[in-house]
Amino acid sequence: MHFLDQAKIYIRSGAGGPGAVSFRREKYVEYGGPDGGNGGRGGDVIFKAVHGLNTLIDFRYSQHFKARRGEHGMGKDRTGKGAEDLIIEVPVGTQILSDDKEEVLADMVEEGQTVTLLEGGLGGRGNASYKTSTNRAPRQHQPGEPGQELWVWLRLKLLADAGLVGLPNAGKSTFINQVSNAQAKVGDYAFTTLVPKLGVVSHKGREFVLADIPGLIEGAADGAGIGDRFLGHIERCRVLIHLVDITGSDPAEAMRIVEDELEAYGAGLEGKPRIVALNKLDLADEELFQGFAKELKEAGADKVFPISGATGAGIPELLDALLSYLPHKTTTEHPGNEVESEGEEKEWSPL
Repeated sequence: MHFLDQAKIYIRSGAGGPGAVSFRREKYVEYGGPDGGNGGRGGDVIFKAVHGLNTLIDFRYSQHFKARRGEHGMGKDRTGKGAEDLIIEVPVGTQILSDDKEEVLADMVEEGQTVTLLEGGLGGRGNASYKTSTNRAPRQHQPGEPGQELWVWLRLKLLADAGLVGLPNAGKSTFINQVSNAQAKVGDYAFTTLVPKLGVVSHKGREFVLADIPGLIEGAADGAGIGDRFLGHIERCRVLIHLVDITGSDPAEAMRIVEDELEAYGAGLEGKPRIVALNKLDLADEELFQGFAKELKEAGADKVFPISGATGAGIPELLDALLSYLPHKTTTEHPGNEVESEGEEKEWSPL
């Protein structure tokens, strides 16, 4: 299954069916008259958030969605059948944006949530409805209202309680593998992580979802590296964990680069609570940690946690602090497995 978090699609609701022009003509019936029925209503276009999806890849291969039109009216005052609504299933966390991406038309944040984006056209009136005392044989009828049409963007923002940020090679993939059920790729080179990944963390009887996104570099807001397109997946997080590599030459500068990119991106990320951690403690000593921790505090960190994603040292204390930012009752209904890149094929799973 490939990972795709943006897609543009065309949607159109169904037109109403036309009313009928018909006259009653029966042998041995003395009086006739108009008996054309009304047309049926066209189908609505409805979006529904469903569990088990974590990508928009289906919309790459199917981009046009059209609801059926209502059936036409018939004689003997028979109303045409209304068309079934067109239900488009999307992952929980999907936003529906206008064609210019300036307006959020709907935000699908709960499983089972439905939004009627386009309504079907009303059916037209048949000639029986035009009968009056002075117009006994009307031939007027309505063709039915046309459907509505729209180009929209779908943008997926994965739902997670906490998010990981940091420079490439800060150890985010190793960390999420250590604390959750994720199986993120780990490598000794930059941009090992190419797409966001989710993992479910269990700590002291509580569970929450942790998101890992590709590393940020200076100028990411302007498109450098992978850019900042995946930051949308941590917009809904309650708290961010900022991992800083203790083996780097200047951890304070590394923290500043990432914080500047978050501020440049905006969308509320700059104001979210932070937990700063100096990672790869297994490759440094206490004296080096104390020196770098002092620099990070001078650069704006409230508290600095010493951790090692490889050995697990210091992680329980960090998770204790993390729980204080999360509601006591959390759910695990978010997909817990990693999402795959477009170049990787794996056996499909509902999660």
